[in-house]
Amino acid sequence: MFAYQFQNSSYVFLLQASGARPYTGKVGKDDVDGLDMAYRVVADHARTLTIAFSDGGRPDNVGRGYVLKRILRRGVRYITEKLGASPGKFATLIPVVVQVLGDAFPEVRKDPQMVMDIINDEEAQFLKTLNRGRKVLERTINKLGDSTKVFPGKAAWLLYDTYGFPPDLTELMVEEKGMSVDQKEYNTEKKAAQLKSQGKGSGVDDTIGLDVYAIDELKEKRKVPPTNDLLKYNYTRDNGFYNFESTVGTVIAIRKDKQFVEKVDNGDECGVLLDQTCFYAEQGGQIYDEGFMEKEGNVNVEFRVTNVQVKGGYVLHVGKVSAVDGDGIKVGDKFKLMIDEIRRRPVMSNHTATHVLNFALRKVLGEADQRGSLVAPDRLRFDFSAKGAMTTAQIKEAEQIANEIIKKRETVYDKNVPLALAKAIQGLRAVFDEVYPDPVRVLSIGIPVETLVEDPDNPAGTLTSVEFCGGTHVKNAGDIGQFVISTEEAIAKGIRRIVAVTGEEGEKAVKRAAGLDSQIDKLGITIKENEKTGAYTKKELTKLIVDIGNDLNIATISQWSKDEMRQKLADLKKILDDLDKARKAALIQKGKDEAKKLVEDSKDKPYLVVQLDVEANNKALDGALKEYQKGAKETPAMFVSVDKENSKILCLAQVPKSTISKGLKANEWVKHVSDVIGGKGGGKDGSAQAVGDKIEAIDQVLKMATEFANLKLKN
Repeated sequence: MFAYQFQNSSYVFLLQASGARPYTGKVGKDDVDGLDMAYRVVADHARTLTIAFSDGGRPDNVGRGYVLKRILRRGVRYITEKLGASPGKFATLIPVVVQVLGDAFPEVRKDPQMVMDIINDEEAQFLKTLNRGRKVLERTINKLGDSTKVFPGKAAWLLYDTYGFPPDLTELMVEEKGMSVDQKEYNTEKKAAQLKSQGKGSGVDDTIGLDVYAIDELKEKRKVPPTNDLLKYNYTRDNGFYNFESTVGTVIAIRKDKQFVEKVDNGDECGVLLDQTCFYAEQGGQIYDEGFMEKEGNVNVEFRVTNVQVKGGYVLHVGKVSAVDGDGIKVGDKFKLMIDEIRRRPVMSNHTATHVLNFALRKVLGEADQRGSLVAPDRLRFDFSAKGAMTTAQIKEAEQIANEIIKKRETVYDKNVPLALAKAIQGLRAVFDEVYPDPVRVLSIGIPVETLVEDPDNPAGTLTSVEFCGGTHVKNAGDIGQFVISTEEAIAKGIRRIVAVTGEEGEKAVKRAAGLDSQIDKLGITIKENEKTGAYTKKELTKLIVDIGNDLNIATISQWSKDEMRQKLADLKKILDDLDKARKAALIQKGKDEAKKLVEDSKDKPYLVVQLDVEANNKALDGALKEYQKGAKETPAMFVSVDKENSKILCLAQVPKSTISKGLKANEWVKHVSDVIGGKGGGKDGSAQAVGDKIEAIDQVLKMATEFANLKLKN
């Protein structure tokens, strides 16, 4: 039955579009090529991840998050390797999951785009890891030969430690080759690496980094010239796509254990100095490049670059050696350098966007001097001086100005200019107290730098972004893509901080904001319709407002749209509160009206026990009882009301002095029923009340109260 249902499901039709053979429903040995199992694995993992991510789960490196990461990676591997689907196909299953499971699990309909974004982001990172790590794994297996049945644990650990290649995936892939991983050696290497990393910060290890003594040794003793890093600017643009030139660098020094060494071996962490590089070293707020260096003449020797720093003009590439054949790295070796282009490209967009933001803030605020910045692949951060917080309108205007500049798709010009000439350019922006080189690199959007230098008094420079900058940038401002200011906040007195996203992240933010805004609008319609239908209680509607508010708080969207949506939610909450006030006022009036009728209906009765439909509202029930006493002063009464929504039952009793003397007391009357309603009661002889939560006992309460009054007054 399951095979038939799966064979006719939407999953299969979507997956078969990948080009794999049709699903046949075979299992076990009958599934010779394993494709039927791949179909089922991918569909099952898509369902699991959709529900888990919709419920708040996230991929992580520890605990439950790591389980989700492994499930996601297994699904990616099956859909790309077994079914031959292109990257991004896995996430396209999510709308199908929502369609199939949405009725049973409404939570999955909440934000399917968020689930797709998580899967796409993790998939892109994993495929990069998978492709690089697989090559090293295959080289290692080939070198070991067919006769070897045990895969070295050290090699398995280095695959994970150097490339982030999951150990469970290594184990699975070597099993396919008839081998097993030496787990004992793997665990030994893992513990050794953990002990070595204890106490290290997130920066460069001081046993590898260049201190003043190392720089002095390079300059004075070894006469090593500064690194030529101008190659970091060697990239071209073709219809919006960027081509990054690789280069070949020669190893001129190796730094390890606070000294320069001639050679390092497989698995060693070290710093490598080259005569020239295309890697960008962290400076000017821009984060460092990552990537690989591959030895010329021996592709089995790689150096995984995880950090790049520059001191004294020397660019240090920090990372780990991966040498399948044990050859290692020595001074004089030549390496082909390959930056991580997927990482560099958004950094370039974010850096140019930082300049655009700087210009936009000047337009909106008049004065906003830069006080710091961070340019990373996933975001940009900009600190600036300000007298106070930006208003929602100002944030919106700054974002609009930035996007208008981007949409003009103007060329981004750069040129090295003598410092004195560059400083004369009208409208030029520079960081306060920063020391700039001479000549200095000038970056201009839309106007050639030569034009600005030739006529420095021309006000054209005030109409666009012109700055000193040595970072890497896009060639055209339009390549930045969607620009979104996600937060604006204070970090110190007189200093504000803006965080923004661009490109794909910006587009995701816009879509996410539109989705949340749509939810709020739909909720507004529901609240309006509820005035007539009464389908929802105030508690249920309030919870919906709170839930959207919580989603809004953690969402990466425009700050101004978040502010506006918070106001819309506040307006909806006020509508609910106003309706609730009106409803409670109506209940009070309803109680009084019913009490007036009861005065007429209970004439000549020795007492009155009655249930009023005022939702156990204290004011309404108390008002009704007082209204009743106005017309029936000598008649003892107990009014009871039930609030089903909040599971509350309320009893109020009033007994005149003339009846108290006969033995009926209000406090004893309510106490008689308090245990039945699951609460407590008390008061005075003439007036008392009891509150409980056993609303199902209402009939018993009315009966017991009547019997108690009969008994007391009969005596």
